[in-house]
Amino acid sequence: MRIARERVTVQPCATSANLGPGFDSLALALELRDRYTLEVTTGETEVTIRGEGAGELPTDDTNLIVRTLRESLEWVGAPQIGVRLTCTNVIPQGAGLGSSAAAIVGGIALARAIIQEPNALDERAMLEIATSIEGHPDSVAAVIHGGVCLSYMDGENPHTVRVRVANAADGRPVLRPLIMCPNRTLSTTTARAILSPEVRRRDATHNIARAALLVHALAEDPSRLFAATADRLHQDERSAHMPQSVGLVHVLRSQGVPAVISGAGPTVLIPIDAPDDIARIVREVVEEPDDWRLARVPLAREGIHTVLS
Repeated sequence: MRIARERVTVQPCATSANLGPGFDSLALALELRDRYTLEVTTGETEVTIRGEGAGELPTDDTNLIVRTLRESLEWVGAPQIGVRLTCTNVIPQGAGLGSSAAAIVGGIALARAIIQEPNALDERAMLEIATSIEGHPDSVAAVIHGGVCLSYMDGENPHTVRVRVANAADGRPVLRPLIMCPNRTLSTTTARAILSPEVRRRDATHNIARAALLVHALAEDPSRLFAATADRLHQDERSAHMPQSVGLVHVLRSQGVPAVISGAGPTVLIPIDAPDDIARIVREVVEEPDDWRLARVPLAREGIHTVLS
């Protein structure tokens, strides 16, 4: 497999995983995109990072995008290359918005775009590689495909399907996400280590039923989204590491708002139209409201974009 192109840009989207009960299985894509431009060189690795993560993320071969790019080239038997990578990041790091999934899928997409036979890294191969690196398929599937994805493992093999999302009366998708992102981070590794390896049967039964209801609510009956986003497995268990985020979720849900922790947190997501006074609620609940960013981010109907140049 030879290298056929020397410059390419990809734009992976942010994601919000779990959506309450769908732990490691459900995720939606958000129209918030990083931009990675690769130039193939014969020299040493050069990485320039602008925006989120600048001055913090690695700028050598340990960079996650570069590592995934190289693993993907090895996967298809292509030669390794000199890398000049420019990243313009808008997805917050360590916020539960899929920055690592974006980096992983972005690295694979860069490899796919420069090789002679891009079909060697088709969507199936992309999901396999990305899952092997990320450890679970939910967020990476949403970056690849866009929309809302339901993912699962069959042994070591990841699979995903797109979930139909109903439109509201005005023709727009019923999902109109609002993210509330504090100016602090929580690594996914830390957030996952908090969780107990065992769960009570009644809690497992609760989440199974609510996750199934969530698929129905998204496709057919959005009025059930509040009930369908209730979780008993992971959000409260992480509250010691993000008490304000979990507290905000509790306050919003007490008012009938289907708020959830986005991914591993600490971002809070409201998947449908938020209350008009959401800014006031945040100011009353959190300790330092000026450190929280509130943004309406549309559902990304398409997955990662590739721009050939």
